[in-house]
Amino acid sequence: MITVSIKDAKNRLTELARLVEKGETIVVTRNGRPAFDLVPHRRKTGLRLEAVDEFKKRHGLKSLVTFVAEDFDAPLPEDFLIRQLPDDA
Repeated sequence: MITVSIKDAKNRLTELARLVEKGETIVVTRNGRPAFDLVPHRRKTGLRLEAVDEFKKRHGLKSLVTFVAEDFDAPLPEDFLIRQLPDDA
């Protein structure tokens, strides 16, 4: 992760944009304190395999086992909720 001041970010915007496009996160500071992050735009569809690999490394996992029940899309039973939702929900 790279940290730059707002002034430096303004002067190096093109360079920083290229780094962000490659997946880098940049913390922009104001008076030495984080003000905001420049992060890569998230794709609207699909799975980012790099993020899965990063998650596995971070949590010490060798693999991710996924399971989707056959009735995943089936309606929930009426007694599923502990209490009724308000009418305006």
